Amino acid sequence: MNYEARIGTEDGEMTPELARENLAQAPLANRRTWLIVAGVALLLVATWFLVHRNDVPSTANVSAQAATVSVIAPGRAAVAGAINATGTIAARYDEPVGSVGEGGQVVEIRAEAGDWVHKGQVLAVIDRSVQQQAQASQAAQIRVAEADARLAQANLDRGLKLVGRGFISRADVDRLTATRDAATARVGVARAGLGQLQAQAARLTITAPSDGLVLERKVEKGQVVTGGTGTLFRIARGGDLEVLARLSETDLAAIAPGVPAEVTPVGAQQGFSGRVWQVSPVIDPQTRQGTVRIALAYAPQLRPGGFAAVVIRAGTVVAPRLPESAILSDQGGSYVYIVGAGNRVERRPVRTGMVSDGGIAVIEGLSGAERVVLRAGGFLQPGETVNPKLVPAAR
Repeated sequence: MNYEARIGTEDGEMTPELARENLAQAPLANRRTWLIVAGVALLLVATWFLVHRNDVPSTANVSAQAATVSVIAPGRAAVAGAINATGTIAARYDEPVGSVGEGGQVVEIRAEAGDWVHKGQVLAVIDRSVQQQAQASQAAQIRVAEADARLAQANLDRGLKLVGRGFISRADVDRLTATRDAATARVGVARAGLGQLQAQAARLTITAPSDGLVLERKVEKGQVVTGGTGTLFRIARGGDLEVLARLSETDLAAIAPGVPAEVTPVGAQQGFSGRVWQVSPVIDPQTRQGTVRIALAYAPQLRPGGFAAVVIRAGTVVAPRLPESAILSDQGGSYVYIVGAGNRVERRPVRTGMVSDGGIAVIEGLSGAERVVLRAGGFLQPGETVNPKLVPAAR
């Protein structure tokens, strides 16, 4: 058997026994080869990690992975402050006009709301027929007193002529003099009574206390009025108007008399220029607000009692100016996110100031050279790396 196998090998022919022996040895050789290849690969990987374990990812790779945010370098500029508020339009000097006499029935009305009137002009007339009769009676009393006074004077004159002849005594002359003086005094009393009646009757005529605009008429013809009836007319003295605006303590501190303001009535397209003429000296302890009074010239569009939007110019400061979207706030106060070294986000507390159409002034916390996150600050975290995109600052 062995001889045949060797002969077959020498002749170049594969015997069955030799084939089975080769098949048994082939898997062992393949496994050894794979084990050697795997070991070399593991060695190469371990060597690479040892060599590059301290390497930092490149800026380009980080930038490619980081979120892109818009930033702004605000710089510093003069910011004209503006305080927005709402207020009520009213007469600057509101003069109520009523009846101060004993009263009576209104027989005539000579002024309506919206009329311009002058000082002393008649607004309404109250019936005075009774007062006229009383005046006539008192005038008659004056004439009686005057007649008595003339008679007393004539008697005195005759007595003075007779006393020199001895027909009457000096005592008689004294009595005649006293009678004359009493008669003259009664004339004065009667005239004073007539003057009183005339003054009382004059008070039945309702007149304007000053030049101005009639804002309201609260009396009707035929109405019975007395001194306790209340206001019959309301007049804006000189036609001057004002706006009463309620502001916080902080805003009040930035305003002084003389500051210009712009007033726009509700429903109107046109604004009206005015000036602050009074700042409330006290603060309401409940609302922590005070009243600012803005003087306005008369205009038909300005109706007392209506509401108006008010923009008060509160001075100028030099500071960085940011849009509202860049300023965030929480329990710690107002803050912004800036992009610092290595494009890392930093939180920066700030204190805001005046508000204008161009943005909000930052009076503390920024120099103006920082790169401030313009939007999406609420989605960032301090220390986060971002890819900043600079946006030109608005001027």
